[in-house]
Amino acid sequence: MASSNWSVSLIIPNYNGRQLLAENLPQVMAAARGAEVIVVDDASTDDSVAWLKQRYPLVRLVSLKQNRRFARACNAGVKAARGEIVVLLNNDVSPQVDFLTPLLAAFNQPVVAAAGCAELETINGRIRFSGRAGGRFERGLIRHWRARDQTGRDTFWVAGGSGAYRRELFLALGGFDPLFAPAYEEDRDLSYRLLKRGHQIKFVPESRVTHHHETTQRLVLGQDQMQLASYKNSLILVWKNLTDWRLSLSHLVWLPYHLLITSIMSRGLFLKGLIQALTVIKPVLKKRALEKKAAQIRDQAILTQVSLII
Repeated sequence: MASSNWSVSLIIPNYNGRQLLAENLPQVMAAARGAEVIVVDDASTDDSVAWLKQRYPLVRLVSLKQNRRFARACNAGVKAARGEIVVLLNNDVSPQVDFLTPLLAAFNQPVVAAAGCAELETINGRIRFSGRAGGRFERGLIRHWRARDQTGRDTFWVAGGSGAYRRELFLALGGFDPLFAPAYEEDRDLSYRLLKRGHQIKFVPESRVTHHHETTQRLVLGQDQMQLASYKNSLILVWKNLTDWRLSLSHLVWLPYHLLITSIMSRGLFLKGLIQALTVIKPVLKKRALEKKAAQIRDQAILTQVSLII
């Protein structure tokens, strides 16, 4: 088994990613070392399902009848999982064979709710590690960045494409929020909700994966739709989670700036993102009330701490 202390499920959401599965699943299976492996097929129209059944009959297949997008696909996999710890891996992620051992060790601390991997990525032909991140509240929105120091243990969030979670807590918080469909910010949202409830999240630099970022999203959505989703979800992230009245007031003060300047700079995409975000304002505000009630840590305390991650 992957660990003598924890039962583990590796969960891979997939949409029309047969080629990505062919490239990365062999390494996942080698790294699993007896752990449960689940592929959640999000109503693919390629031959992903048939290929999996033929090539990997030991992989548990969860087939969704309709395309439900990233958050719901991950949630379906976690619900079906048998492991105490669930490890979410995008279909464009290839883990090192020993990545599970240090990742699972983080959960030996009861306060740790989630742990993230170090992602080896190629940016403009240069190879670097990422995964540890900082952030702060700036100009009415939550800004985030890749930390220069990729060796520390603290981080702003655990990435949904290469992160591990306590299954019980993941489900108790409702998992990734489908309001962030089609994609982006659902992992930051869940990490923030965990932090605000007093849990800890960790970065594990010894747990390494190779990640070809946004392979599926770029093909399915296109660049403009990806940016539009990012703007929409950055607004939902603030509306839902920042319950300190001073931060909310600052957000409202900065909105006219973004409506004018950011909309111009983004060729209208920010304005479109705002309009899309407003269409779900009622469920967002309902969830905001729940987050405010469940909070044990103040927004300012969290944001001050993660702003020090550089």
